[in-house]
Amino acid sequence: MSCLQEQLAAIRGRTDVAPEARPPRPVDLSRLANAVREMLDALGEDPEREGLRDTPERVARSYTEILSGLLEDPAEHLGRTFENHSRDLVTLSDIEFTSLCEHHLLPVIGTAHIAYLPSHGRVVGLSKLARTVDVFARRPQLQERMTAQIADAIVEHLDPLGVLVLVEARHLCLSMRGAKKRASAMRTVASRGLFEKDTARERQVLALLGSGDPDRHS
Repeated sequence: MSCLQEQLAAIRGRTDVAPEARPPRPVDLSRLANAVREMLDALGEDPEREGLRDTPERVARSYTEILSGLLEDPAEHLGRTFENHSRDLVTLSDIEFTSLCEHHLLPVIGTAHIAYLPSHGRVVGLSKLARTVDVFARRPQLQERMTAQIADAIVEHLDPLGVLVLVEARHLCLSMRGAKKRASAMRTVASRGLFEKDTARERQVLALLGSGDPDRHS
């Protein structure tokens, strides 16, 4: 087995069962700020001291931004396509994103790489692919699930011949606490359509996207 084949076997991730969806609802800023205030108090801090007095409201506003994907639908971006009859491979690499690990609510910082083969003579603007990554990243997440969600959204709205999504990220829940492995990076891959069926072509696309170099984005 080649090095690339070993990497593919190790990093392939797919989550077919998504959490039960529920309609999005507006953020309750007051309730969120009160929760932060209670947390500070539970930690033994004084929420009324000068440095922390406005912190609960600041955190509430920042979480609203960081988790804005909870109120977004990928259809807003992937539903707008334009005519292009080429069936050549389309790739977009190094899509920077930030997310929150749903287990510890600590930051996940990484890059996503997308490749797809258009069909039906329609393609989507590259910025829409980047925005789709943000829709799923800006939620409490698991990287494995996020990778699959991006791929499945592209399949649903573009119906491509094939799609491959590679996500590389560093998790602060791994570096700041627990094992404290600061240099570790996680890679996940979701393949659909032709790339899922044709592993040789899948490996070619992974190589094109630069899989396997842990220092490439450091």
